[in-house]
Amino acid sequence: MTPDEIERLPYRPCVGVMLVDAGGRVFVGQRIDNPGPAWQMPQGGIDPGESVEEAALRELGEETGLSPDLVRIEAESPDWVTYDLPHDLVPKIWGGRYKGQKQKWVLMRFLGTDDQVNIATEHPEFSAWRWIAPEALPGVIVPFKRQVYEEVLAQFSDTLRG
Repeated sequence: MTPDEIERLPYRPCVGVMLVDAGGRVFVGQRIDNPGPAWQMPQGGIDPGESVEEAALRELGEETGLSPDLVRIEAESPDWVTYDLPHDLVPKIWGGRYKGQKQKWVLMRFLGTDDQVNIATEHPEFSAWRWIAPEALPGVIVPFKRQVYEEVLAQFSDTLRG
């Protein structure tokens, strides 16, 4: 695909989940489809007719095995955050239909215990998971998503400080 063809593509509507434990640390999972370090927070597409909150709870369950009763929604990003895929990935991801994603982010407080996290889901996306300090997020994320994570941290800064 040429750069002009890619530029004309739309963004894929998506939701992201910043799951925070009682100690203020953030859940990240190591992507199962990436041999190098590629940690990220749970995220995925918004299905037609689905609200941001519904999509966030569904994605959280699909990727971590956590049910809605184990979290409390505390905030939603006021703005969409976008990112572009590197040009070489566009034809390989989502059938070449999108140039990147536009995301709404939802901050959730984890009310359960670590043993309730189960990344061995029906369609696993993570090979490992851990809790990290919020300020460490941009340093563990693939470079093309780093700006997204910095924006999400800024949008949720007041809620994270509690």
